[in-house]
Amino acid sequence: MVRGEAPGDHAKTSVDSLPSLPDGLDATEFDDSVLAAVAFNADRTDPETLWLRYLTVRRELRGSGLQLGPRLAAFLTDQAAEQGYKTVRIAVNNVFSYHALFKAGFAYTGRETGLAELVLERPAAEPATQSTANYQAGLERFGDRTELSDAEKAFIKNWSDAAPPAVVAAVDAADDSETVDSGVSNPRRSSE
Repeated sequence: MVRGEAPGDHAKTSVDSLPSLPDGLDATEFDDSVLAAVAFNADRTDPETLWLRYLTVRRELRGSGLQLGPRLAAFLTDQAAEQGYKTVRIAVNNVFSYHALFKAGFAYTGRETGLAELVLERPAAEPATQSTANYQAGLERFGDRTELSDAEKAFIKNWSDAAPPAVVAAVDAADDSETVDSGVSNPRRSSE
């Protein structure tokens, strides 16, 4: 998890535009300093492989240029290597996540999950070998889909025939402006 203050030039989402919280849940119970978070688990059949299961960046910071998603994925991959994992995998369901994970040193495996997610992986200790052909193969798989948004179609068009994006540095846990927290951000409610 990455905590911090969102840059001042990024507008917050209006509370009025968000859906209501379920009964018994109060907005004050949430930690609004979380900028990005990831869930992960060991592969159930390969103890040397770690799966990133859910990576999210606060809505108003997505596409902001801060690259919190790729940097958090790179940080977690570094941590996985330190814990003895050899491979890190993630399955992505949209072209924006696909692109972001290439920035974290992942490459397309050519495989899909049963949920039509493209599987990317990298060695835990270093970025994967990436190529334009490999990057484009995944973009083409997304481009073949009929349910793409206009933004996804435009993104694929803009990146067609392009080399993969440059790999970014991991979040720096030693940098005081970027707090990396591996704990649970919300305290348990009395009803739990």
